[in-house]
Amino acid sequence: MKKRRLIPVLCAAAVAVSLAGCSGSSGSATEKGADTQAPKAEAGAETGKEEDGGEKKEEAGASKDEKLIIYSPLTESMIDSMLAMFEEDTGIDAECLAMGTGDALKRIQTEADNPQADILWSGTIGTVKNKSEYFADYTTSNEDAFYDEYKNTEGNLTRFDTIPSVIMVNTDLIGDIKIEGYEDLLNPELKGKIAFADPAASSSSFEHLVNMLYAMGGGNPDNGWDYVKQFCAQLDGKLLGGSSAVYKGVADGEYTVGLTFEQGSAQYVGAGAPVKTVYMSEGVIFRGDGVYIIKGCPNESNAQKFVDWLTSKDVQEFMNNTQYRRTIRKDVEAGDAMVPMDQIKVIQDDETDTAAHKSEWLDEFKELFNQDVVGGAPFLGIAHPVIKAHGSSNEVAFMNAVRQAIAYTKSGMIAEVEQNIGHMTLDKT
Repeated sequence: MKKRRLIPVLCAAAVAVSLAGCSGSSGSATEKGADTQAPKAEAGAETGKEEDGGEKKEEAGASKDEKLIIYSPLTESMIDSMLAMFEEDTGIDAECLAMGTGDALKRIQTEADNPQADILWSGTIGTVKNKSEYFADYTTSNEDAFYDEYKNTEGNLTRFDTIPSVIMVNTDLIGDIKIEGYEDLLNPELKGKIAFADPAASSSSFEHLVNMLYAMGGGNPDNGWDYVKQFCAQLDGKLLGGSSAVYKGVADGEYTVGLTFEQGSAQYVGAGAPVKTVYMSEGVIFRGDGVYIIKGCPNESNAQKFVDWLTSKDVQEFMNNTQYRRTIRKDVEAGDAMVPMDQIKVIQDDETDTAAHKSEWLDEFKELFNQDVVGGAPFLGIAHPVIKAHGSSNEVAFMNAVRQAIAYTKSGMIAEVEQNIGHMTLDKT
């Protein structure tokens, strides 16, 4: 087997941020290692000599050095195990640069006149669709085996799996708190205990935002923002820097629940960790995840072989059962750590509309964490409401801090706190 290189690209730190300027850290967790011993894929291209002893002719456009360059946001364990199989099956030397989807798209755009990679491996259709002009048309021969909703109708956006949004729950911490869907996340006992990444930096969080808007808006995303505002208040000012910080944070016990993709939770369920996967009762969007050939790439023939190999039945079974990535093939069953799709309330969004509104929705979400919009945080345990604002607050923040003080006064919360404290006072007689 050829030695394959995985080159990590450090693009952003996975840190938590808060309005108060404090940061949280995500713990580490050992992901379940995948078994790299799997049958050869039926779509793998053979190399070497023909059966009659003659030299095999090089296909048109094939690279003389049999190389493949990949950009990918997938986990290192998945990249390592699956590309080792690909090299063994095809003889093609695969090199992967690990980076987030957003960073990969920026890089592909910058390199458009002289592409340096052949494949973007992973990135939801909703995330990539706005940049589809940078990818080449190709339809795999495996397309007939796909569920209709995951077929490449665009011509250049091949799905290789589907990744539903889920709620990941730490079973050691949740206690008696019921978690069946989004509505349950508004339980006051969960405030500050929910792991959620910045949707501008995390595709899993952005897809969860979309899922929220459609599920809690009754199919109309415009009607879902009231829930999103309430949910953001439950985060207590904390946003994590990336998807991995969410599922690791829940698995390590830093957070009670987290919002992530199915794979992030299922990998820990499969490893026997104290977590469970919850498919939201309000509805779950199953988003197609894609593998994309970069337009004008240096190794186009090898890129096509990779797409065919990745979507073949043998590889889909391996990926589904060991990497916890749900297959899009009709002839492959869901893995043991996954609930069958027919037992989940599946809802749909309008992918085109989602892509068109992505920037708008991210801006609207960002405003919910704008310190000027929040104004400040309340201090309790005193006779009158006091709102502590940031030292650099402008007139907008000051106005909203006043509004908060008025709201707390009208709510009667101070009187309620006084009453409760009074009940706790020791009788000195």
